[in-house]
Amino acid sequence: MNRAEAVRQQLLRIETTLRHHKQWQGTPPDAAAFNSDKPFCLDTLAPYEWLQWIFIPRMNALLDSDTPLPQAFAIAPYYEVALHPGHPAREDVLELLQEMDAWFTEENS
Repeated sequence: MNRAEAVRQQLLRIETTLRHHKQWQGTPPDAAAFNSDKPFCLDTLAPYEWLQWIFIPRMNALLDSDTPLPQAFAIAPYYEVALHPGHPAREDVLELLQEMDAWFTEENS
């Protein structure tokens, strides 16, 4: 399995986990919520909303268009802080995000 296929599968795992824990929304937030200039839209979106409405669609769009994937990023550290212990799906999502981050570290790219 190549990197793009692995990333796409991981995105699907994240979505499936959010759905399983009933953290997936049927309706998008108001359009204004997407106009944030803060990382992760932390002032306008809940952490799982950012994953659902921004991260997953953008990564899939990159994959669909054969656009090069980012060379390095880490999103799990934000979720470690943003989601309090006991938050629904926290541990499951953190594990998936940490795996995703590992694929995008400088030394693994």
